[in-house]
Amino acid sequence: MRLKLFAAATLLATGIQAAVAEDKPLWEFGLGAGAVSFADYRGADTTHVYVLPLPVFYYRGQFLKSDRRGIRGELFSQDWIELNISANATTPVRRNAARAGMPDLRSTVEIGPSLDLHLWKSADQRVRFDVRLPLRGVFTVQARPHSIGAIFAPHASIDIKDVAGFQGWYFGALAGPLFADHRYHDYFYTVAPQFATPERPAYQASAGYSGAEILVALSKRYPSFWMGAYVRHDTLAGAAFESSPLVKRDSYWAAGAGIAWIIRQSKRLVSDTDVTDD
Repeated sequence: MRLKLFAAATLLATGIQAAVAEDKPLWEFGLGAGAVSFADYRGADTTHVYVLPLPVFYYRGQFLKSDRRGIRGELFSQDWIELNISANATTPVRRNAARAGMPDLRSTVEIGPSLDLHLWKSADQRVRFDVRLPLRGVFTVQARPHSIGAIFAPHASIDIKDVAGFQGWYFGALAGPLFADHRYHDYFYTVAPQFATPERPAYQASAGYSGAEILVALSKRYPSFWMGAYVRHDTLAGAAFESSPLVKRDSYWAAGAGIAWIIRQSKRLVSDTDVTDD
């Protein structure tokens, strides 16, 4: 399940003003705990709740950045377009009833470029509307990583600081479709003939549409700690692999919440114009 906490529009450049720079630590590190609930994989009918350590890391370098929008490397940046590095991951799947007798699914790591279009910002920079176009290669986590294809996850996103007038509260939402090649779908949804049973017929997954997702999140950064929560809805209706016997439901919810305390930060301050990064 991707933790991972993803529309087209007309470019609106008129009225965008320069943000007021703020001096912030070059890096900050925090640690806390969070609880998450999600399915074994997209389409699984088995849901688990996990209590996990929650690291929080901010880095405000010229190239590498880490903030509430994730870890990314800015390959180039203009007022309305950025080329970043995008990353994601999935957890391992073991002892899933639908996959009984089949090999376990290993954790995966996704990495690749993302073209981010900043279509609109409010005059005070408190509201931002973006379209992000990440294309990521996917690899299994093992002694010798194995490529299992690629994912394209275009989505529209909105970020709002001081949402509804509540000082310091950030609201974020993203939505969009998912697409993957046949190797990625094969890894999760193919049933090879040797693993077929009367209840689980053989199935060969193909490339194409992978469903869609919408995620909303709310968070607040205090001077010494951070807290936040998210809710995600995922649909597989119309997905290329929807008829796989490993797909037990085509719609589900996931959620999580956590709190972390900032325990170390850099003495060096840097000028930061992105007021939605906390």
